[in-house]
Amino acid sequence: MWRYLSSISLVLGLGIVLFPHHSNNENTPGPEIYSAKYETDQKLSLLQQDVKLTDDLCRSQCSIDYTKMISQIESGESAAQVLGDMKTQHEKMDILIWSKNKQTLDQGIKVGEIPSSYKEQASTYLAEAKAATESGKHYQSPKFGAAQQVFFVQGTPSTDGNSSLIGVIHQDILHQVTDHQMKNLRLEPYPNENRWKVESVDTDTLKDKVVDHPEDNQGTSHYHQNEVVVKFKKDPTDAQLSQIKSEIKANSMQKLGYTYVFRTEGMEAKALMAYFKKWDVAYVEPHFLYLTNDYYDDQEEADNKDSSDYTDSTDTTSPDETTSIAPNFKPNDNLYSRYQWNLPLIETEQGWQVNRGTKDVIVAVVDTGVDLQHPDLKDKLLPGYNVISGDDKPQDDVGHGTHVTGVIAALVNNNLGVAGISWYNKVLPVKVLDQTGAGSTYSVAQGIIWAADHGAKVMNLSLGNYADSGFLHDAIKYAYDKDVALIAASGNDNTERPGYPAAYPEVFAVAASDSENNKAPFSNYGDYIDVTAPGVSIASTYPNNQYAALSGTSMASPHVTALAALIRSTNPNLKNTEVYQIMRDTAQDIGTKGHDKYFGYGLIDVVKAVQKAEEQPSIGFDWPSHWFRQMNLVSKKYAGVVMQTAK
Repeated sequence: MWRYLSSISLVLGLGIVLFPHHSNNENTPGPEIYSAKYETDQKLSLLQQDVKLTDDLCRSQCSIDYTKMISQIESGESAAQVLGDMKTQHEKMDILIWSKNKQTLDQGIKVGEIPSSYKEQASTYLAEAKAATESGKHYQSPKFGAAQQVFFVQGTPSTDGNSSLIGVIHQDILHQVTDHQMKNLRLEPYPNENRWKVESVDTDTLKDKVVDHPEDNQGTSHYHQNEVVVKFKKDPTDAQLSQIKSEIKANSMQKLGYTYVFRTEGMEAKALMAYFKKWDVAYVEPHFLYLTNDYYDDQEEADNKDSSDYTDSTDTTSPDETTSIAPNFKPNDNLYSRYQWNLPLIETEQGWQVNRGTKDVIVAVVDTGVDLQHPDLKDKLLPGYNVISGDDKPQDDVGHGTHVTGVIAALVNNNLGVAGISWYNKVLPVKVLDQTGAGSTYSVAQGIIWAADHGAKVMNLSLGNYADSGFLHDAIKYAYDKDVALIAASGNDNTERPGYPAAYPEVFAVAASDSENNKAPFSNYGDYIDVTAPGVSIASTYPNNQYAALSGTSMASPHVTALAALIRSTNPNLKNTEVYQIMRDTAQDIGTKGHDKYFGYGLIDVVKAVQKAEEQPSIGFDWPSHWFRQMNLVSKKYAGVVMQTAK
């Protein structure tokens, strides 16, 4: 029973990096990669680079937005209306001023304001921007301000040279990305947000543990202080349930299938687990805590619809599913060529020549929800589910799920932002973590089951923990038995401890690599790893119509999820096990020859995978490989070798 205390903190696996420099081109990680100092130094360096790249993404997108506004105004639209619409759609545009040459900024058409404490600095840069644009030059100031109040000034001259658009842009996204990555890369201690009553134990000794320093998180489990999860061998009667609730003084009980979550203020988890020994249970375990830590204000949500009422909306800017594209095709998404190194690396463009997806193969993203109004995503989203609040839409109030979804399904060739890997597969967003980034095993399991019951054929799980939870595994097996291809991030602790759900035999586990096909310094590893995908400084969608660069196995996993969707779109008759085997068989071997614990079978190859799916409609399941993987995991588990998972 106590094996379930082995470890958790199911944390969304984000990480960080830009384009790291390496002393050599060796793909096999050296011993220094696994030292604590090396890992921490690399993470800090990568954090700084990701923030810098996010700043660059923000500035590039703002320049594009300014050009669009100028075009609208010069075509005869009301300047006040154009500026007002942009500010409504992009809250980061604090001030926008349309000004004629020789006219002061105060005389121009203006919308918005900034905090008074930064007006003096802003005024200096606004004056510089005015002078630059009147001489026909584009202008961007350095950053100014601090923490969440960081800004820059931008100026763009009109095409006729008689006017200019000048404004102040709020870059609170830089603080958000920094905060997000500090926590998810375990660069600061486990954050008890005063939202949950949480206990922590050491994985190996099972003793209570206080987490005061970043290194304390590795090998630590976090669970609800006064809750347990119980699966009975036989469903208890109403009388038995009443007896149980009375004896433990339960103040709540939730049920999912044959599994119950009991909560009481009078007993702690260990005492509750001891109590249930007298009942005929299949297992009793702590109620583990799953979390990510990032904060955003809610955005306006999309119109609510039932799945049965969903009507597909065709992307009018892209070729349809049957239209061919040129052999040398490059998408026109305006951030693609400069920032999306990851898609060409895995042969995505060549893969698009074979198949670009289909709306009939639905991809579930079980995460923090999705920004339902993001212009690069909203036409690809199905009505999903919010497990946290039940009836509310799965609006992302954290940011993680929006970023993951963009990797999979950002609209392609729409002259906007980034390109996803799939052009046509629809995304089913399932919100299982709340606005603090925290959620329970119950929520995650419920989200997995709901998605499997509502048409998902591929599922992304960019989350994980170090506890072998029977409750979570039951949900995974339920979806797997319904032929869902389950893809999960391995984690960001640079550890060999197996994490779950990635290490379950039913799940396809993903490690992260960088732009030079080296192991990402944060990426977990082990014999359970199936493949590797890019996970370093991945540009993708972010809440409030923004774009950000994040790194981690959470970013690697959706690359593989999108590939699984393309494979199933190419050949809908393939079973989940066959999809897994195609991705293993076609991966580029980038580490030690054959399967290895750092890269699995290698880096995914989109074109080879979809070609194999097209050429071999039914390859059959490789039972020897599957059997070996399962037996290897079992032998390690019961030989007392405790490994780890995705954070």
